[in-house]
Amino acid sequence: MPAHVIGLLLLPGLTNDARVWQGVADRLADVASVRVPDLTTRDTMAGLADDVLAKAPPRFALAGLSMGGYCALEIVARAPERVAALALVDTSARPDTDEGRANRENQIARASTELATIVEELLPRWVHPSRVEDHAVADIVRAMARDSGADAFVRQQRAIMSRADSRPRLAAIRCPTVVVCGRQDTLLPLEVHEEMARGIPGATLRVIENCGHLAPLERPAEVATALRDLLGK
Repeated sequence: MPAHVIGLLLLPGLTNDARVWQGVADRLADVASVRVPDLTTRDTMAGLADDVLAKAPPRFALAGLSMGGYCALEIVARAPERVAALALVDTSARPDTDEGRANRENQIARASTELATIVEELLPRWVHPSRVEDHAVADIVRAMARDSGADAFVRQQRAIMSRADSRPRLAAIRCPTVVVCGRQDTLLPLEVHEEMARGIPGATLRVIENCGHLAPLERPAEVATALRDLLGK
């Protein structure tokens, strides 16, 4: 790739694929060679991180949304010398809670017959209230979940439950880092992102107004600006 273009991996969240990042990727096409890895293939976060690293260029910038952020934290812990810059978007360094695991187990049990219903239940927590009835956003969320399917949903939920407590590892992150949060993210609220930003040396926090949990889909221009600033472009 040209010298001014950096390889950028964009990691999607639960039931998401490249469509969740498309608006961001389009806006960064002049400065980054973008790839969106498939995070549906393994049922542990360690396994997913290893898969991404096996297919990634020797050195790359990395951005992770929600579940993708859990994977990004695992990747930077495993191969810090390969990550040139890091963006943690609507995610957390904390491990799953007992309540979270119980909810996931319930959804896993229902997924084979009720995946569409589960998505409708989660949609108000995934997006800003103004976007629940916005077909340009909500229909993409539904389509991604439908296309990924119940088996992938189960593997991803298992992987999420397996994630490490990354808080003790934050201080070891040395690459330029931005933490991005939708102001109205009720699933992983601002305080969780402030915790990460405090824990990572030199990290910056960007809060996106009128935005829920799926910031790259809801507010792609603002997320792209944060990533462009991170990349120094």
